[in-house]
Parts: sequence; C-alpha cells; structure tokens
Amino acid sequence: MFEIGSTAVLIWGLIFGSLGAGFAIYGKRQKAIVPICIGIALCVVPYFIANVYVLVAVGCVLAAIPYFVRW
Repeated sequence: MFEIGSTAVLIWGLIFGSLGAGFAIYGKRQKAIVPICIGIALCVVPYFIANVYVLVAVGCVLAAIPYFVRW
C-alpha cells in the first residue's frame, strides 16, 4: 500500500513527527490554536510526501509558521 522510498524519508518523517507532537502538546497546554494545527500537520504530512527534498522543505515551512503567526 504505502512504500517508503528511502531511509532519509523515514528519518525526516520521524524528526518532523516528533516536532509536530511537541507543537501539539504545547498548543494544547497553552490553549493556542496555531501550534495545535501545525503540530497535527507536521505529524500527518510525512505520510503523504515521498520525496526527501519536498518533505524537508514543507516540514521547515510548517515548523516556521508558529514563529511568524501569533494568534
């Protein structure tokens, strides 16, 4: 069904998923909607992106959004 293209995709997915879990926990404790949404997105996105470069680019952009968006 799903196929992992390389080890790099797996490791980057683990890194962004862990970062997303941290954002989600932080957002829930602070009752802030932006970190919760970004955390969920960072946990889900690695499942749908198989290219390493695209995964890193999307992950970095998503991880930077809470720094620039204050809600």
